Amino acid sequence: MLQRIAQLISSVLLAAVIPAHAAEPAFHVTAKATLPGDVKWDYLNFDDSSKRLYITHGDHVDIYDTEQNRVVENIPGTEGVHGVALAPDLDRGFTSNGVSSTVTIFELSSSKVLGTLPTEKKPDAIVYDPHTHRVFVANGDSGTLTVIDARTEKVIGTVAIGGKLEFEAVDGKGLLYVNVEDKNMLAVVDTVRLSVRARHDLSSGCLEPTGLSIDPATERLFVGCRNQKMAVIAGLTGKILASVPVGKGCDATAYDSGLNLAFASSGDGTLTVLSGESYAVVQTVATQPTARTMALDSATHRIYTVAADFDVPPSPGARPKLKPGTFTLISVAR
Repeated sequence: MLQRIAQLISSVLLAAVIPAHAAEPAFHVTAKATLPGDVKWDYLNFDDSSKRLYITHGDHVDIYDTEQNRVVENIPGTEGVHGVALAPDLDRGFTSNGVSSTVTIFELSSSKVLGTLPTEKKPDAIVYDPHTHRVFVANGDSGTLTVIDARTEKVIGTVAIGGKLEFEAVDGKGLLYVNVEDKNMLAVVDTVRLSVRARHDLSSGCLEPTGLSIDPATERLFVGCRNQKMAVIAGLTGKILASVPVGKGCDATAYDSGLNLAFASSGDGTLTVLSGESYAVVQTVATQPTARTMALDSATHRIYTVAADFDVPPSPGARPKLKPGTFTLISVAR
């Protein structure tokens, strides 16, 4: 994470004031809350049914109740945790633990840890597919997906893709999409047959794809790219429908079907809002430098992101030092 922040440092220093594209900005930062613990994090995930936000936080997962506005539980023992997959229909949650190369299984209703399963090297993104009741763990250093049957809580297979795997998204109809960052590629996986259906080359409009979200109704993908673009992809064909400018260090996207808007969060402290109809940028919101990942509450149309303060490094390109005690949850809404 710190290496990525170091790449952003020059642009971060210029990000104090970000003009919005719209004359009257609709979205803005509505709240900030400092949370306890180390300044380490990766993905966030929101549970619509419980209104709880799952924040990966170094060696544990914070569970933040958005109605009580506080951390109410945590999942311990998840060293190097990257992501959380939620299976509310089974009352189960799964974390990808990058340091131990394991997945922790827990009960959503009680937050009780139920066990662990092995993965291949450095599990990163993780997603639950309700169509097959399977969990797919993207192993960043192995170029594979570890497949878990969420009902039996057992590993049932591995899908070889190759390359450095990043975010995943499922359409709920039998397809999984995963970004392959070092190959500028989007892989399409059959979640029933556990086979690679297609590999789409994105290099004409998207370099180093990271963030990924989906509009399952139209099979459109919203891909965050390290060349300061968000690409809109036709998932079934791989056609690039649009490639629009976003901030530097984009590491997550989200799609709000109720508003037909897509969002891209970037480490330079910007949140780009894209029209799902015209593919035009309708607003750029100033969040906070290092706020690179996010989660969406689709009912309230609220975006959650996290960030931390840092010391200016001694020389360009040097790794910035994040300040202890500054881990901050940021809410963005209309």
